[in-house]
Amino acid sequence: MIRDTARLNALLDDIRAFVRDRWHPIEDQVDRAGEIPQAVVDELRRKGYFGWSIPEAYGGLGLTSEELVLCAMELSQASVALRARVGTNTGIGSEALVADGTPAQKERWLPRMARGELTGCLALTEPDAGSEATNVQTRARREGDHYVLNGVKRFITNAPLADVFTVIARTDAGTTGSAGLTAFIVERGAGLRTGEPYRKMGQSGSPVSDVHFEDCRVPAANVIGEREGEGFRTVMKVLNKQRLHLAALCTGPAMRMLELAMAHTSRREQFGQAVASFQLVQGMIADCRTEIFAARSMIVEAARARDRGEDVVLAASMCKYFASEMCGRVADRCVQMFGGSGYIADFSPIERYYRDVRLFRLYEGTSQIHQLNIAKLALREHEARAR
Repeated sequence: MIRDTARLNALLDDIRAFVRDRWHPIEDQVDRAGEIPQAVVDELRRKGYFGWSIPEAYGGLGLTSEELVLCAMELSQASVALRARVGTNTGIGSEALVADGTPAQKERWLPRMARGELTGCLALTEPDAGSEATNVQTRARREGDHYVLNGVKRFITNAPLADVFTVIARTDAGTTGSAGLTAFIVERGAGLRTGEPYRKMGQSGSPVSDVHFEDCRVPAANVIGEREGEGFRTVMKVLNKQRLHLAALCTGPAMRMLELAMAHTSRREQFGQAVASFQLVQGMIADCRTEIFAARSMIVEAARARDRGEDVVLAASMCKYFASEMCGRVADRCVQMFGGSGYIADFSPIERYYRDVRLFRLYEGTSQIHQLNIAKLALREHEARAR
C-alpha cells in the first residue's frame, strides 16, 4: 500500500542521493575504522531515517509495509553498516513497542527512537537459544514493583551502542518452550552490561556483542503491554514483519553488486573485447538480474498482502529464505565476474560485499530453519484443503 506516490518518490530519491553521494565515498573508511562518523549519524537523524516504520503519531514516518521494503531496497545498496545503524530502530528494535506497547510506553520511547536520540535493539538470542528461540534461559523474577533479570544474550546487533533493549526473559520458572516468556523494555542504565564488540567476518561498522544481565532491576511498568507471559507472541509479530524487511535488505546489496560487476565487465577488455560481451559472463549477468527480479517481486507482493491485513507468516519466511540465498549467489557470481580484482580489497568493494552478505543466511532464522518452517506451513495448508 502506497499512501502518497509523490511523497514516497521524493523519499526514494533522497535515499538514492544519500547512498550515492554521502555513503559510497566513505564505505572503505567505515570498514577500516569499524564505526560510522558521528556527522553521518547526525545526518541520518535529521533526515528521519531512524523512524521509518514508527507511527506518525510518535514522530516517525509511519511507512506501510510496501513503502518500507521499497525504501529498504534503496538504502541497502550500500555496505551493510549503513542500514544496520538505522535498521534496528526501523525494525526489531522498535516493533515490539509498536505492535504491543501501551500508549504510555509508546509515548515514552518511540518519539526519541524516531528522532534517533535512542538506539534500540532486540535481545532474544542466547548461547543455547538461537534457532530454538523458545529455549530462553534468561530469568526475570518479580520483586514488588520490579523484576530482577539474570542471564546472557548473544549475537545482539547494535548492543554496544544501544540505549534501549527489547528483552525476552522467562518469568515463570516452571515453564518450557514458548510459555512463560515475557517481553521487557530495558534501559542501559538499569544495570545491564554489554560485552566488547565481536571480531566478525564482515559487516564492520555494525557492532554486535553479548548482553549480560546480573541482578538487573527493571520496573514492572516496562513489561511490554503490561502483560506477563505474552513475550513469545510479541516477538513473533516482530519477526514476521522483520523478515519482510530483512528480505528487502538482502535484495539491495545484490542490486549494488550486479551494477558494480556490469560496470567492471563493460570497461575491462580481454582478447580485444569487453568482458561483458562474452556469453558465459552474460549468463551470470542474466542469472543475477532474474533472481533479483524474482526476490523483489516476492517481497513487494508479500508486503502488499501484509498491508491488506492478510496472514503472511509463510510468505515472509519464503521471502527471507529466497532473498538471502539469492544474495549469496549474486555475490559469488560478481566476484567471479571481477576476476582477481574481486578478491582483492584494494581493487574493488566486491570483496567486502561478499563478506558482508554471508550473514544474511544465518540471522533471523537460518536458511535451514526457514526451509523447515516453509514445509511445515505448506503441509498444514495442504492438510486443511484436503479436509
